[in-house]
Amino acid sequence: MNVHVKRTIQINDDAGVGINKTFQSLVKDARGHENVPFCERDVRNYVNKERRAIGKEGDGNALISYFCHMREQNSDFFYDIDLDDDFHVRNVFWADARSRAAYEYFGDVVSFDTTYLTNKYNMPFAAFVGVNHHGQSTLLGCGLLSGEDTDSFVWLFKSWLRCMLGKAPLGIVTDQCKAMKNAIELVFPTIRHRWCLWHIMKKIPEKLGQYSEYKKIKFALKKAVYDTVTKEAFQEKWCSFIKKFELQ
Repeated sequence: MNVHVKRTIQINDDAGVGINKTFQSLVKDARGHENVPFCERDVRNYVNKERRAIGKEGDGNALISYFCHMREQNSDFFYDIDLDDDFHVRNVFWADARSRAAYEYFGDVVSFDTTYLTNKYNMPFAAFVGVNHHGQSTLLGCGLLSGEDTDSFVWLFKSWLRCMLGKAPLGIVTDQCKAMKNAIELVFPTIRHRWCLWHIMKKIPEKLGQYSEYKKIKFALKKAVYDTVTKEAFQEKWCSFIKKFELQ
């Protein structure tokens, strides 16, 4: 991004303009997506980094004091803080004793998500989640990130791995994020990485809603996804689905 673009983004953010609207205005000014060398996620990451204020007004000190207090209560409480050159908090990770204990039993496959909630710092909240023997979700650690970029994810994954004594899960489920994918390949080179089915299926209306046979398409697609167990069975239904509705 050049200086003019960055300045426009900052002005719009100060004025309360949404990131999506800011990006669309930049695309319009450039006369098309093909003339914009960055995507909406890049704008969001830039805004998040500029908004980063957790090290101001004593909030950073309050956070560290809280973590120290938790560590005094239980020595198995783990936390890690990433500071920038101005000693402002950039990324944070923490896990309590219960999360660390749960990982020993339920850490085979982990779901990692950054879409749970927002906060006044507009920092993505990241959660590592497993499934216990009752089929319930169990928290295995969480963090706040300055942005959804590869460096932030690498730092978080390394902190989490150190917290779990270097024991990586066998599989991890995430949404379709390139930066996340890159970080996983760097930190967990042997892990099975899968995309979250919910994130994929919620795109059906957006991708296929304009077809006249949309209801039949949706039904057939869900049948292929949910009613098959083996890879071969899915591939067979998938090819039949594509051919039947001429979606080549």
